[in-house]
Amino acid sequence: MKIYSKLPLTLNDILDAQKRLKGHIYKTGLARSNYLSECCHGEIYLKFENMQRTGSFKIRGAFNKLSSLTDEERRQGVVACSAGNHAQGVSLSCAMLGINSKVVMPNCAPKSKIAATADYSAQVILHGESFNDTIAKASEIIEMEHRIFIHPFDDEKVIAGQGTIGLEILEDLYDVDNVIVPIGGGGLIAGIALSIKSINPTINIIGVQSENVHGMAASFYNGSITNHRKTSTLADGCDVARPGNLNFEIVKALVTDIVLVTEDEIRKSMIDLIQRNKIITEGAGALACAALLSGKLTDYITGKKTVSIISGGNIDLSRVSQITGLGSIS
Repeated sequence: MKIYSKLPLTLNDILDAQKRLKGHIYKTGLARSNYLSECCHGEIYLKFENMQRTGSFKIRGAFNKLSSLTDEERRQGVVACSAGNHAQGVSLSCAMLGINSKVVMPNCAPKSKIAATADYSAQVILHGESFNDTIAKASEIIEMEHRIFIHPFDDEKVIAGQGTIGLEILEDLYDVDNVIVPIGGGGLIAGIALSIKSINPTINIIGVQSENVHGMAASFYNGSITNHRKTSTLADGCDVARPGNLNFEIVKALVTDIVLVTEDEIRKSMIDLIQRNKIITEGAGALACAALLSGKLTDYITGKKTVSIISGGNIDLSRVSQITGLGSIS
């Protein structure tokens, strides 16, 4: 198809990524949720990327990128910036590949993510309060130390790594009708959309973002890159005001729809996943299920087979207590 030939990467890039990742990451499980299926009047399946190495899908893109570096680039060392999940993916991947790494994380990053990133291998640098602050600090390090920057989402190899999730979904549920995907900078949904739509263009790929932060949704509906951030969100892993350029090109070509959910809907989704599905997830990981439970996807999912991506499970235990009502939500 002509539309695919104009995109930044192809299915072959994702198939190459799958080969690189084999033996280094898990093929995560896909299971039907009886509770969600009853609530949504369709067949709802959960893709458990919260059970991936490092607790999120991010290691897929990080390892694919890092394993693609030349020997000279590896010797230079790398730097990344992240609120937590990409940080952990880069840190563990560098430990496996023998690459020196530094990771810039915001001061407000969850303590569990900071500790895990440091434990895997990386030198953690806490700086600023937002992704923009961390990327500015990473730019300083690149200028001073000439390290290779590992972007969290706007990179062909990173996108291809995330796209391997789509291949796994089709291996386990070839006749899926819809795939619901959380969006931050867009690397996850871009990769999944490209892998799945390249094989079966009839499958709907639907994105979800918070009402508080939805740069990709704003861009999708405006037809051009648009920043959007009103305030913070429980889905801190998706707190990205401006989507990636490469990702936006893929999303506007291949994604069917993007819906927005409230903070209360995210919180309810997290609680329902704990109580009814026995799944601990962070806010970003609950976005897709929040959209399903909100009733905003009824026209797509009624009587259909739908996969909801549980993108990550890295949440502080203190935060779980707040979310479930044992304390106030900060």
